[in-house]
Amino acid sequence: MLKQFLSKLPRKALKSDERPESPRTNTPRSGSRTGPSGLGGGTPRSNGANSSGPGKANAPKRMSSAVFPASVVAGIEPLVPFKDVPTSEKMNLFVSKVSLCCVTFDFTDPTKNSIEKDVKRQTLLELVDFVATGSMRFSEPAILATCRMCAINLFRVFPPNYRSRSNGGAGENDDDEPMFDPAWPHLQIVYELLLKFVTSSCLDAKIAKKYVDHLFILRLLELFDSEDPRERDCLKTILHRIYGKFMVHRPFIRKAINNIFYRFLFETERHNGVAELLEIFGSIISGFALPLKEEHRVFLWRVLIPLHKPKNLGSYFQQLSYCVTQFIEKEPKLASVVIKGLLKYWPITSSQKEVMFLGELEEILESVNMVEFQKIMAPLFCQIACCINSSHFQVAERALFFWNNDNIVTLIAHNRQVILPIILPALERNSHNHWNQAVLNLSLNVRKMFVEMDEQLFLSSHAHFMEEEAKQSLAAKKRKEAWERLENAASLQPVTGNTAVLVTPIATSIAC
Repeated sequence: MLKQFLSKLPRKALKSDERPESPRTNTPRSGSRTGPSGLGGGTPRSNGANSSGPGKANAPKRMSSAVFPASVVAGIEPLVPFKDVPTSEKMNLFVSKVSLCCVTFDFTDPTKNSIEKDVKRQTLLELVDFVATGSMRFSEPAILATCRMCAINLFRVFPPNYRSRSNGGAGENDDDEPMFDPAWPHLQIVYELLLKFVTSSCLDAKIAKKYVDHLFILRLLELFDSEDPRERDCLKTILHRIYGKFMVHRPFIRKAINNIFYRFLFETERHNGVAELLEIFGSIISGFALPLKEEHRVFLWRVLIPLHKPKNLGSYFQQLSYCVTQFIEKEPKLASVVIKGLLKYWPITSSQKEVMFLGELEEILESVNMVEFQKIMAPLFCQIACCINSSHFQVAERALFFWNNDNIVTLIAHNRQVILPIILPALERNSHNHWNQAVLNLSLNVRKMFVEMDEQLFLSSHAHFMEEEAKQSLAAKKRKEAWERLENAASLQPVTGNTAVLVTPIATSIAC
């Protein structure tokens, strides 16, 4: 019956400078890299096995797009519609249509193969509708054909100028416009077909796992480095559905994503899909069983916490903070571990990152219990005191906003004997010296809160602060007098040869 369908296709005469290329010619050849699915590397070679022959010089030039290598394609024609065949033959027709869609085109030139591209697009849309109806279970040949077609159309290696920015890294050009793939209208349909195929109730996961295998998943993960945010969003949905449907692959998927994070952290510090991968992990973490496995705790300590270090943290901070919060909600005793990690990677030269860290700290402290809070309150509030004294008004303001949170104020009130002596010096310096009026007012408000909280403790801490200030002033005065004596003694020494000459402040002011 399949031969009868294929016999209905009109045959076009080929020009002398064209070579026929059937869907089979684009199928990756079996070899050492081919897994059980028979998908191989996924990206078809644009040059066939016979490309080295005499006709190579006359072959049309193949343009390499940012999507996949172009293929030289003979004219293709649509197969018969699904409605025109009996139910018993629909699956065979499905396989034929999927095989027809294995032919790839160059989408950088809209005028090239426009008719064939439209035929393929209509065929893909017909396949999407057929899969969405869920009228019959997919046979094993249909599963193999669909996975092979998706591999040929989607899996590709991005050219170097597509994968890297001109400045050699991410983080400094975060405001640049995203790059949109010229083949996206075509890729979007293939992704939609793959999504509906994976989520279809007619797909038997026990059979499909042979073709949606580790190699298929790895190649899918490589696509997360695409510059096109639309593609990454589709990949995020598809990978999440694969994780939900193929339980046997769950440990492998987690390990593969971890390896991407490790490479990003310790080698490249550049990857376009970190936010999407973290979003997937956020939903995975919410499904972790209690008590947490050691594997999951290691992921928190070795991946999530170090992810606060890269300079392009802002591009994925929201997703990262959600993952960390999910861990703490699952196991509250991890709060002290997370806060210690944040203090370890606390930014020194980036005020923008400091504001992010303070926001995440506040979110963690809202749900932390008293025992975990007491483990880290001293080093934590030493860092907060430094932020309160920051000359960057947004950092100081964000740190002072902690006292607007009732949960945090309750924790501070119960541990004021430790926290007030740490915070008071920062508040006093701000109230006398800070340049920003909003920060000055907030500092005075927090100071007033401490007075109302425990006036006796405040007075004793203030007296101790004044004593320390007096000691520091006296030490600074003695240091200044010692330097003046050294300068006077040096000025009395005769200048001979290459002896260094002491330039006094008075001489400097006269020379100027």
